[in-house]
Amino acid sequence: MKKLNILSIVTLFILSAMMAVPSANAQASGDMEIGFVDPTAILQRMPEMRAVQQRLQNFAERKQNELTEKERELQTEMELYQQKVGVISEQARQTEEERLTQLDQEYRQLTSQAQQELQQQRAELMAPLLQQMQESINAVAAERGLDYVLNTTTSTGDVIILYVSPEVQSNYDITDAVMQNLGI
Repeated sequence: MKKLNILSIVTLFILSAMMAVPSANAQASGDMEIGFVDPTAILQRMPEMRAVQQRLQNFAERKQNELTEKERELQTEMELYQQKVGVISEQARQTEEERLTQLDQEYRQLTSQAQQELQQQRAELMAPLLQQMQESINAVAAERGLDYVLNTTTSTGDVIILYVSPEVQSNYDITDAVMQNLGI
């Protein structure tokens, strides 16, 4: 019983000492400074963003027109097949169905390719804006002595930081400072 109490006291002492060490280190090195930024708001205010959006819209419209034309072609071919399916031979029907299946696969592939091209075009056009914004975030964070800067939203617009007190927001939301740094 006596050994158990001594062992318990020693264990408690060791745990207490271990817990005190990290807090002493944290106090010695200072508090960590964390800021946050809303990159969506910044991008929306960047003048170059309008040009990027217009170019993407034009690109998407061109691709959509190509897809619409291919879809009409496929639909016309399907209608012609439906009109003659009752009067053609089994061999001709099978050949025609294979041809229509091939056209449908080409249409689906073209659709997938158009989506990939649109994503690639978006990435290429956005890269300079994102780089410019990142450099500005880095500059503002360094100027304010921030250790980390968090993004307040996801790429889909979902909010990540759900609450910030007004005091913390006024001190650590660097969105306006980044826009000012960018001259917007």
